[in-house]
Amino acid sequence: MTKLEQIQTTSAPAAIGPYSQAIKSGSMVFLSGQIPLDPTTKSKELVNGGIEIQTHQIFKNLIAVAEAAGGSLQDAVKLTIYMTNLDNFSDVNTIMAEYCNEPYPARATVQVSALPKGALIEIDAILAIHRASD
Repeated sequence: MTKLEQIQTTSAPAAIGPYSQAIKSGSMVFLSGQIPLDPTTKSKELVNGGIEIQTHQIFKNLIAVAEAAGGSLQDAVKLTIYMTNLDNFSDVNTIMAEYCNEPYPARATVQVSALPKGALIEIDAILAIHRASD
């Protein structure tokens, strides 16, 4: 059985509940959903701004957790995006293209009624980190 490794970094917001920032199992890394919290603040408050600012902060948080796991966002094979308003879909697509390269990860986007702390968006990811010899 593959050993589970907890991934944790101070470069991303600490978990606000009983879960890990990420769990690594073999070459797979499962990143918990990130909301737009600024890890440099102690107050665990959302960054100020609309969907664009919140989305950029989330991708910065995802990058920090991916790097702590020994990978990068380019190792993402699947993203799930939760949004409180699908009218922001095209803005999120534009920002995602700034952080992800082709081939883009598989993705699901779901509209939800609410997110923690009143966030407009949350994103989780699955990474497949392979060594050069794989």
